[in-house]
Amino acid sequence: MPATTVPDATTADGALLVLAIVLPVVGILLSFVLGGRCAERIAGVLLPAGLGVACIVFLKVWQGGEPLIYTVGGWQPPLGITLRADGLSVAMMVAMAIVICLIGVFAHANFGSRAASIETRAPLVFWVMLMAISGAMNMIFIGGDLFTLYVALELLTFAAVPLVCLDGRAETLQAALRYLLFALLGSILYLIGTALLYGSYGTLDIVLMSQRVHLEPATLAAATLMTVGLFAKTALFPLHLWLPPAHAGAPAAASAVLSAVVVKGSFFLIVRLWFDVMPGLLSVAASQLIGVLGASAIICGNIVALRQKRLKLLIAYSTVAQIGYLFLMFPLAFSADPLHLQYGDALTGGMLQAISHATAKAAMFMAAGLVYAALGHDQISELGGIARALPMTMFAFGLGGLCLIGLPPTGGFLAKWLLLEATIATGQWWWAIVITAGGLLTSAYIFIVLSRAMGPPSAPLTLHAAVPKYQEVAALGLALLSVMLGLVALGPIDVLQVGRPEAPMVQLR
Repeated sequence: MPATTVPDATTADGALLVLAIVLPVVGILLSFVLGGRCAERIAGVLLPAGLGVACIVFLKVWQGGEPLIYTVGGWQPPLGITLRADGLSVAMMVAMAIVICLIGVFAHANFGSRAASIETRAPLVFWVMLMAISGAMNMIFIGGDLFTLYVALELLTFAAVPLVCLDGRAETLQAALRYLLFALLGSILYLIGTALLYGSYGTLDIVLMSQRVHLEPATLAAATLMTVGLFAKTALFPLHLWLPPAHAGAPAAASAVLSAVVVKGSFFLIVRLWFDVMPGLLSVAASQLIGVLGASAIICGNIVALRQKRLKLLIAYSTVAQIGYLFLMFPLAFSADPLHLQYGDALTGGMLQAISHATAKAAMFMAAGLVYAALGHDQISELGGIARALPMTMFAFGLGGLCLIGLPPTGGFLAKWLLLEATIATGQWWWAIVITAGGLLTSAYIFIVLSRAMGPPSAPLTLHAAVPKYQEVAALGLALLSVMLGLVALGPIDVLQVGRPEAPMVQLR
């Protein structure tokens, strides 16, 4: 076994990583102690506080150029648990914290819980689960070993499933049960793979594992099981069957959380697995297979989205397609000559796609929820006149759509541009055709929705409910963020490379 280097001890400001996890936990406990009527206020204080902590951690990592590390109890791995925040971690922490805070603003209309009102089940569940998702996502981003990541993944699952069936309808309960079954299958496969790796290498710490891992049957079996399990949780085609009914049936705020935030957790673990835990072990054939699954998701998800009659279902199938783009980074992470894994445009483009999709898709689900509240339905064929009735809402939907298409100057444009550059750099032109075709299909259904919304109504338009202005502002804020992400190339985009190991050579097999 090759010599290994013991991971670094706690760095200055490393305790901030603990605070990022503890704050949501404190909020959950306070909600149970003080009652559901106070849950919204508690979340209203602690979620922005979590965003502040994430921003400070981001600045520390960006300015210092080194990861933040906290060793729990001073025990070094493999006995102890270590939290690490590298460039990928801090970028995702800040992005997800912003999305969660704006979703919290939007959710006030549906899950508001004033102290004087009668306590009800849905607000308590929503705010507690929102804080649980915030804490679980932070743990996924900074967890330093595979078992801690497994625990975080389970917390994320059990916080997300109740959001699907908050209204208690039969179809949402069925969707939640299907989601739970897929998620549990994924958890079992991930846990088996983790056990195999521990049996082979005697550690689950990511840094130690990356130094010890080598090609052998147990490693390949573990990697396969863990990857398939995470595919199921991320809803990568063809394991996406749980996603459309779950995301389309949930309340708008819950749909935004599930589509924008939750699916990014398991995707982030796949990136950790192949870029950090087992760098250099991903074969060319395996990377191409992952790319084929991603391409299938892009084409099939977009085509099915085109056929949808309901707006929320269209957005849900659009999520299936956009998830596919995330997995194109794996084949594109290989340079053509010499053959080696790289951390350049492909990794940056993939992570930027994850962040820009989160902001754009949350805005679109919020807009769809407002359209449903105003009209009492979300039938696309009957959206005539809604753009005049809710101009800010449909403007937010349109901006989110531009980001999904990949038009400049949005974050989606920059992400897809980086992926296209990677296709040229690596000589894999066929993925460029998939990216371009996906953009054309996306533009088709965005155009259909906007043209119907801006067209005249078939009958005099009657709004069933007034839409609070702050909900429209929250949706528009996220949509504008998805656009401004295109300007990140002028800012701290280099932070994504902080803490990246030197690109390893790929073993030809």
